[in-house]
Amino acid sequence: MPTLAQANPQTPANAWTLFVDSFDVFSVALILGSLVAMTLIVRIMIDARRSVIAPESTYQNLREHLMQGNLGRFEKGLAEDSAVVSVAANAAYRARDKGKDAMRDAAELAASNACARWVRPLDMLRIIGELGPLVGLAGTVWGMILAFVRLGQAGGSAGPTDLSLGISKALFHTMLGLVLAVPCLLVYGLYRSIVEKYCNAAMAQAGEIVDMIPVKDEDKNR
Repeated sequence: MPTLAQANPQTPANAWTLFVDSFDVFSVALILGSLVAMTLIVRIMIDARRSVIAPESTYQNLREHLMQGNLGRFEKGLAEDSAVVSVAANAAYRARDKGKDAMRDAAELAASNACARWVRPLDMLRIIGELGPLVGLAGTVWGMILAFVRLGQAGGSAGPTDLSLGISKALFHTMLGLVLAVPCLLVYGLYRSIVEKYCNAAMAQAGEIVDMIPVKDEDKNR
């Protein structure tokens, strides 16, 4: 594989040249991590919205059906929506023959599991962001090993041409690791608080709806 120093001196080095000269297993790992991170970032930006996690319209519709005592339309509304408040209310509604405490426990567990849908991609993004610099560091060490091996093979008199490939590998892996880590950790930091805020709002909505659901004995007495 040609080194940067062996390239035409009239042709300036660019990012593609660096990539080709430094391509190895560490580069592949960092590129795959970047593709996964991009997919997660797009998914998070699409899903982590108030209208998806804690839609006000769903909460108001369920609340209105309960205030009117229309359990049929309430059940239909639960079946047609996948928001956190609907999932929690549905779990509580199925447990209404066991009393209010069982309903609240079922709703809390269902709401926590539903909120994990948005938390899991964020945690995976954080892991990728933290591993990126470590993989880049491994590539940096490998590049320096190559440079010193070339130096040893040349009997300690290797010139810049002999060392350029190892040094370029070392620096390029470091750069790839940082380029991967910065957007991952930035999006994680921004959206973690947003998701927690919306999930807390959804749980508050679910708590109010669950308190309005009549237990089965009360429903029979109506």
